[in-house]
Amino acid sequence: MTNKAALRTALRKARRDHVASLPASIQALLFKRPPEPVMDLIPADAVVGLYHAANAEAPAAGYARFFFEAGHQLALPRLGAEAGAMEFCAHTDPFEQSDLEPGPHDLMQPRADAPVVTPATVFVPLIAFTEDGHRLGQGGGYYDRWLAAQPDVIAVGLGWDMQLIGNLPAEAHDKRLDAVVTPTRIYGPFNAR
Repeated sequence: MTNKAALRTALRKARRDHVASLPASIQALLFKRPPEPVMDLIPADAVVGLYHAANAEAPAAGYARFFFEAGHQLALPRLGAEAGAMEFCAHTDPFEQSDLEPGPHDLMQPRADAPVVTPATVFVPLIAFTEDGHRLGQGGGYYDRWLAAQPDVIAVGLGWDMQLIGNLPAEAHDKRLDAVVTPTRIYGPFNAR
């Protein structure tokens, strides 16, 4: 398939089916702590951007708790009223998530009074990825635009092994990831820093 919309539809279903097939006991063990090669990409005092997983995305909550306990400031994306606008805002409660509220697309995001911060590293959700770090996102372009405006930010995809595909239709605005982490493997780092 070369049509991104058709790919998204098919791959979302495959991702939902995959996650539904995983026993809860296995799901509870995954994505708790970033692997050491990924940790090596993250400065000790870096603000770390994550996401609130939805729709069978690889969970990022375990990473949020890990980085919080390691002393990092956390940030989650907040979608703005303007179409396509996204910024990262402080996330201060990765355990109870009391600092989040519902946002566009039924996503949980920092409240409107949360300060805007710029992460040095962001963990990015995906629908599919390639071995060389290309990513298929939800289709809104939020991350591609944000990453284009922050070219020095390290972007690491989180995904399930079954989300790896041979190739993706790429456009000029699509931003390649620095690495991708799955439950069984690390792809990258791809971009020299």
